[in-house]
Amino acid sequence: MATASETPVLDTIAAMTIDSIEHCHMDDRTLILSRIAALVAMDAPAISYLAHIPPAIKAEFTVEQLQDLLVAIAPVVGTARVMSAAGHIAQAFGVALALAESEAEAIAQAGADSRSGS
Repeated sequence: MATASETPVLDTIAAMTIDSIEHCHMDDRTLILSRIAALVAMDAPAISYLAHIPPAIKAEFTVEQLQDLLVAIAPVVGTARVMSAAGHIAQAFGVALALAESEAEAIAQAGADSRSGS
């Protein structure tokens, strides 16, 4: 019998994402462009964009490329979706920055604690 996970929904989404990437033959940049365009088209919430920040960084996806993507798809998905996406993306970046800052502070504190013998 399988052991029950404490995060079954997140585990399922992660497994689906991994399967999708393994079966897709796009380069990293094209894959992230496609995924972000799909998120915009479906008016996804900020948390959905947050999950795509690390792969976007890995693919060296720039802010200018994100802007170009939003410009390119605006006539298809509409201005309301693009503006909504811009807000959600900004919110996701804010959360990502706050998480990174919190992690950096925790690492610094752990280093200080180990140096002081705490």
